[in-house]
Amino acid sequence: MTYCVGLRLNKGLVFMSDTRTNAGVDNISTFRKMYTWCAPGDRLMTIMAAGNLATTQTVVSMLEEHSKAAEDRQPSIMKVPSMFEVARLIGETVREVIKTASDNGHQSESTFSATFILGGQVAGGAMRMFLIYPEGNFIEATDDNPFFQIGEHKYGKPILVRAYDPDMSFEMATKLLYVSFDSTLKSNLSVGLPLDLQFYELDSLTRGYEKRVVATDPYYSKISDGWSDALRTAFNSLPDFTRD
Repeated sequence: MTYCVGLRLNKGLVFMSDTRTNAGVDNISTFRKMYTWCAPGDRLMTIMAAGNLATTQTVVSMLEEHSKAAEDRQPSIMKVPSMFEVARLIGETVREVIKTASDNGHQSESTFSATFILGGQVAGGAMRMFLIYPEGNFIEATDDNPFFQIGEHKYGKPILVRAYDPDMSFEMATKLLYVSFDSTLKSNLSVGLPLDLQFYELDSLTRGYEKRVVATDPYYSKISDGWSDALRTAFNSLPDFTRD
C-alpha cells in the first residue's frame, strides 16, 4: 500500500510520500515514490505514485527516457509549454502503459492500476497541482479542494481537513503532514517509513528543500509522541457519559 499527499499553499507546494511496498507480510520492500524533473529557471515538476509498482516504475521510466531524448519524435514533459500539457502527457503515458500490460493476456486493467499526484510550475504559467487517474484523465487542485491524497488516505485525512490553512508556512505544513502520516502508519502496517518530503516555493522554478524522514528522526518522534499525548489529554477533558 501507499500514502502520498500533495498540499497547495499560497507560498508553494508541499509533497510527502512513504516508501513501503509489499506483496504480503513476508515480502516488504522500500521504493521511492516521489520523482522530480527540473530545468532551473524554466520548470519544476514533481510526481508521486500509488498503485502497481511495475506500472508506476514503467511510467516514470518512460517519462525519464523521453525527457532525455535528443530528438522531438517523442513528446517530453521537459518541452511542453504548460503544466496542463504535462498532466495530459503523463495521463496518456499511464493509459498507454496500463493498456499495453492488460493486452498481454490479462483480463483486467485493474491489476495494473496506477494513480499519480503531479505538482509544479512552468515558466510563464501558474503553479498547479493535478491528480491523474489510471484512465489517463485528471483533475486540478482548487481553493475548494486544495490537497490531494493517494493510497491509504482515510486515516490521515481528518487532520488535513481540520487543520489545513492555505496561508500556513512550509514548516507548519510539514508538522501537519507528520501528524497525518503518523496516524496512517499507526493504523496500517502497509504504509511505512522512511518518508520523502519536498517543498516547492512559488515562482522559484527550481528544487526546494528535500528531506528523507527515517525512524530515528528526532522531530518525527516528538510529533508522534506529542500527538498521542495531546489526543489523550483532549479525550480526558471531554465530559463523561452518564446513563439517564
